[in-house]
Amino acid sequence: MKNKYTPTALALYFNYFVHGMGVIILSQNAAALAKQWGTTQTGALTVVSALGIGRIINLLISGVLSDKFGRKPFVQLGIATYFIFFVGILLSPNTVVAYILGILAGMANSFLDTGTYPGLMEIYPNSKGTSNVILKAFISAGQFLLPFIVSGLAAANMWYGWSFLIPAVILVITFLYFLLGGAFPDSKEVAKADEEKNKEVEAQADGNVKSNLWLDGALFIIYGYISQATFYLVSQMLTQYGQQVGGMAQGAAHSLVSWYSLGSIVCVLLTAILGKKFNEIQFVPVYTFGAFISILLMWLFPTNAVLMSVLALLVGFFAAGGVMQLALTVMADFFPAGKGTVTGFFYTAGSIASFTIPLFIGWIGNMKSVIFLDVIIALIGFIDTLLIAIRYKKLFGKLSK
Repeated sequence: MKNKYTPTALALYFNYFVHGMGVIILSQNAAALAKQWGTTQTGALTVVSALGIGRIINLLISGVLSDKFGRKPFVQLGIATYFIFFVGILLSPNTVVAYILGILAGMANSFLDTGTYPGLMEIYPNSKGTSNVILKAFISAGQFLLPFIVSGLAAANMWYGWSFLIPAVILVITFLYFLLGGAFPDSKEVAKADEEKNKEVEAQADGNVKSNLWLDGALFIIYGYISQATFYLVSQMLTQYGQQVGGMAQGAAHSLVSWYSLGSIVCVLLTAILGKKFNEIQFVPVYTFGAFISILLMWLFPTNAVLMSVLALLVGFFAAGGVMQLALTVMADFFPAGKGTVTGFFYTAGSIASFTIPLFIGWIGNMKSVIFLDVIIALIGFIDTLLIAIRYKKLFGKLSK
């Protein structure tokens, strides 16, 4: 995958290593931050919801502008905004200021998304899915490492703020790289080339079949919501489900999350390898079907601790191992002239899921019924991706590379 833009890709990946830390850094430092802000840990954790608000605020507009002005300005804007968040949290005197900074962090993530995902697809046009799935690996690595940093600082009686400054330093390095160079391919030239390629493929398949903004766009936006909802539900409720419904001990229930995370990492690595041989669209329906079956079995057999561990790994593999990034890559094939725009729409749908799913959880209450809701959502996701695959076959004539 090496080419002249490889250093740019590496810098983009390290931004998402930092993002992986940023997603969980408030919850990991909740006790110290509660003391700093003069509130409870529950009060400190309310700031986490601000990240979702920030994402929704600017995802669509930054996606459109990314197509117009290029990827680099939005990557730089995302880095700078994230830096303000990491440093600002350490200086924030109360939850109000922290909440505003949390919104900035969500906006930073949106800026990075709309510059990075399209940018990687343009850097590696023949490995679009693989390049985007690798982002998931860097996110997972950041999420895996940060708890060790936080616990290590606590064990050494060191200031918790180092866990914020370490990612901030990484952002300084990547920002300087983009400031001093950090070239991207010309997004408009790449879009023209992609459109020409698609026209040739469409002509060979069926010249009368064209991507439909409303039909195809709706299918992908629905899946943007479904994919986020599927893994959000199970990842957030896995421990409670194991304890309350499965009757598992606290330690065993917590270990389900570890199995889930392991499955996610294994899927990323396997998809990165197989992505050289198979098209992204070949993975998506298979992974969504696997997620549906795994969650269904988890709902049917919650009291078998060994099976639950295996199913947690499988759910992590199929639902959280990069299928969302693969679907976005396929969406960009349908709409090659607006990769930033489709990224904005796709992830806005996911952000809406992050807001509404907790409301559904609170409304339902019963933990087994919550997982059954995930079964239904996963089934809808499988049906949706089957329809996307059918549309892809009609549009491009084949599913394979």
